[in-house]
Amino acid sequence: MKILVLLSQVPDTTARIAFTNENTQYDANGVTFIVNPYDEWYALVRALELKEAAGAGSVVTITVGGADTDATIRKGLAIGADEAVRVDAQPTDAMQVAQQIAAYAADKGFDLILAGKETIDHNGGQVGAMVAELLDMPYVPLASKLDVAGTTATVERDVPGGVEVLEVALPLVIGSSKGMAEQRIPNMRGIMAARTKPLNVVPAAAVDEVAKTVKFELPPAKGAVKMIPAEEAGKLIELLHTEAKVI
Repeated sequence: MKILVLLSQVPDTTARIAFTNENTQYDANGVTFIVNPYDEWYALVRALELKEAAGAGSVVTITVGGADTDATIRKGLAIGADEAVRVDAQPTDAMQVAQQIAAYAADKGFDLILAGKETIDHNGGQVGAMVAELLDMPYVPLASKLDVAGTTATVERDVPGGVEVLEVALPLVIGSSKGMAEQRIPNMRGIMAARTKPLNVVPAAAVDEVAKTVKFELPPAKGAVKMIPAEEAGKLIELLHTEAKVI
């Protein structure tokens, strides 16, 4: 079974948020970047588990980005991926990223494409669905469990009030969420092996620009907190009604 895992580089969760170029770009100066946790912890690890259970197959990661993403990509190799692909293009929007991934994957015969449910920077959750549409494959988002038997995948996803169980024929694309797998920490052997595993850089495909970032804005600063004594519930209700206007 050939599995492709989408890996995105994102700012560490403790990174400061600032913008540059008239608020049209994220200011990456001094920022530490990591593998998107949903891609790493759930999509990649479950792909490796499926390969190990089958005793055969391959796991390839793909990232759209410049040379500055290579260290992040190597972490995926250290965790256990067989090889990595970097599409040499700066990501600009979800559609552009999906088009680059689909252009690479179109003729590679992947049985399964796994992505995180979203990235922790933009939280759009769009790329997996777009890749599936571009490749004419089924797409199951927010999957919390995945098993494969032959050419059929059994997928579970949490829905309001219960769990939905689906049977889907391969090939397909999965958006992975919590429950899919448990995080793996790269060991020294994996880190050393990652240095010699192939990281293939491929040229970007020619795609049309369909979206453009006009402006980023930080949310308004939090206001001062008013502390109301517990015995003054009436005053709290009045303020919620007249000042906060939530009741």
